[in-house]
Amino acid sequence: MTGIPLAVDIVAVCCLVATLHWHFGNWKKQHILVTLTTFVAWYFPFMIICVMPIDVSNTCYKQCMQDNQVTTTATSDVNTFPATTETSENQSFGQQSYSESILSTLSSHEAPFASISTGVPPQTVCSRPLSYVSDRVLSVLWHVVYWTSQSLTWIVLPMMQSYAKAGEFTVLGKLKYALIANAIYYGTYLLVFAICLIYLATRPGMHLDGSKLKVLAITASNTWGLFLLVLLLGYGLIEVPRLCWMNSKRGFMLSRTRFKLAKLSIERIEAEEDLEDILAEVSKLNETIKAPHTYRKYVDIILAKCPESLQNSLSSSSSSTRSRSAFDRSDTPHDVTTERSLARLHRRLIVAIQRHSCTNCQWAKHMNSAMELEDLAENQASTSRVFRSSAGMYSGRLKHCHSPVLEWYWKCWICPWSLRLLAVLMFVFSLMVIWSECLFFIKSPVLSMFAIFIELAETHYNYVAIEFVCVLTISYLSICAYYTIFKIRIFNYYYVVGNHQTDENSMIFCGMLLCRLTPPLCLNFLGLIHLDSHITKDEDIVETAYTKFMGHMDVIPFISDGFNIYFPIAIVVLCILTFFKVGTRLLHLLGFQQFIGDDEMIQELVDEGAELVKRERRKRQRNEESEARRRTWNERTADRNSSIQDPDEVGRRRNVRTDNDRSELLKEAEPIDYTGHSLDVSRTSNEQIIPGLYQSDPVSRPQSLAGNQGFGSTAVRPTRPPPRNIFDDV
Repeated sequence: MTGIPLAVDIVAVCCLVATLHWHFGNWKKQHILVTLTTFVAWYFPFMIICVMPIDVSNTCYKQCMQDNQVTTTATSDVNTFPATTETSENQSFGQQSYSESILSTLSSHEAPFASISTGVPPQTVCSRPLSYVSDRVLSVLWHVVYWTSQSLTWIVLPMMQSYAKAGEFTVLGKLKYALIANAIYYGTYLLVFAICLIYLATRPGMHLDGSKLKVLAITASNTWGLFLLVLLLGYGLIEVPRLCWMNSKRGFMLSRTRFKLAKLSIERIEAEEDLEDILAEVSKLNETIKAPHTYRKYVDIILAKCPESLQNSLSSSSSSTRSRSAFDRSDTPHDVTTERSLARLHRRLIVAIQRHSCTNCQWAKHMNSAMELEDLAENQASTSRVFRSSAGMYSGRLKHCHSPVLEWYWKCWICPWSLRLLAVLMFVFSLMVIWSECLFFIKSPVLSMFAIFIELAETHYNYVAIEFVCVLTISYLSICAYYTIFKIRIFNYYYVVGNHQTDENSMIFCGMLLCRLTPPLCLNFLGLIHLDSHITKDEDIVETAYTKFMGHMDVIPFISDGFNIYFPIAIVVLCILTFFKVGTRLLHLLGFQQFIGDDEMIQELVDEGAELVKRERRKRQRNEESEARRRTWNERTADRNSSIQDPDEVGRRRNVRTDNDRSELLKEAEPIDYTGHSLDVSRTSNEQIIPGLYQSDPVSRPQSLAGNQGFGSTAVRPTRPPPRNIFDDV
């Protein structure tokens, strides 16, 4: 019965991660192995975050039981029941009844002592939380989740990422490339591990065993994760509230989006040029290496990675060419082409396609955002208080209850003020986190804000409040840390974007960082709420099942007593640098254009972005109009065909429709002189239109057009009609 909350958490997290994974990834195009692996890599870190509050509430309950046991032992001459062990307590859980009247009178830790001295069992005083789970279940859960996530982040996912980028054509070749690509990465990690191992072996009084080696491996992983976590939190704790505040300023966001579009247009052109150069090499290679050649199968593998348009053009050209001579069909290529050179070309093609895809995804995302912000700016200036979108009527899931007036109030008034209020709350929460990170190692007096909240809830045995504080704190820390992961953009290669546009490499990269950051984040949170005995130096404190599994980092003193305690203070420095945009200004000085405010170059890029948005808007409008005309024409054709039954009538109407098609768009146009001379044709009301003539040529021509004209005459000869079907696209 008490395991129901844990089961609900596991199922809810599974549904949440599945939704996020489906939103960002593309299950139809991705390999099934990549989909399953990245899903697990996303699922386990989220499950650690959601199960940790249950572990904390169970620890608070066991702390109450331990305090009551100590009091019972001290007053054993007065009380008749002996102090029991944890095993006997667990066996007697189902035999004890809860006393709500006693719990309502407890306002401090002295209340349990008083009740025990009167003979009240500790199980009655310490009400067991509804989400209670035995230590054995949590221990098994932490073992499975932690070691699986660590195996993924350090071994499986890096190998899978390198395997996906490999240009080799066999499984063995791809694995060999993946091992070589990760050799430096694994070598550095093993070197640090070996140095720590030698340090422990030479330390006097230290006996290495399996448990110490496990703690050493966990220490090395958590130290690297804590270093990365501090960097991400130092940026996210300031940038997340600021971004939420800036989102309420639509003018600022519009200028920023236009600036991004102007920069992205250059990157997009470069990505297209790189891809075109590589595709040209592939096309040339396809012409030189034909079917009988040994390397033809490798060329076919490369062609399979090319866009469909190039594949169709190459297949049509190859089918139309004649068979080559016997010399050309030999196994000797015309130029120096080896399997290694083909593998390099294949790898370059994979990287170029990936970069081109990421750039196009960013372009579409920022372009849609710019158009929406322009619509919001126009509607805010409108006095009708009716929202009008350039994309047309709303066609979402709530279209049945949609109202343009409500949409205007929501987007133009309620949403901006809600974002400002949320930004203020997040900024206050960030200040609390920064304060607690600097002072969490001070036990007396308690200066960590979150430790104070947990102690107040523990004093009143309010396990719901304890779990709520834990969920809120861990969630905010995760949002600030993971914000940088999901917004990161490394050389346009790793980029996470919604609507099924994220590629396999970016999904793997995010899974690696999630598995690497979550364990040290949870350890840092336990230090903030004073549930780590190594930090508080309290021997009587009951530790969580997560801390018991992870162990203390006392094996390496300079890490346990120095780095893990004092390095989080660096968050203050990073937050100050982020607040004043020192990194952004430094990049701008080095020549990397950044949106920092009033600057002539920045304003030029903003104006260029505005022109790009106008151009894209006109393009989409033309496409919509063309599609509407085509759809209308198809409907008219279908109606005529369905309404006509007589074959003679069908033929007659077909001739009439053909004549109308030729002259419908040309009736209102002026006559065109294709000879370069002027043509002055006066038209009267009695002129008749002959279908065979160009446009509305009159039956009676002027006298200047009749007969033969001599050289140098100013008269104009009759012109021939223009080519047919020139308006088919219209």
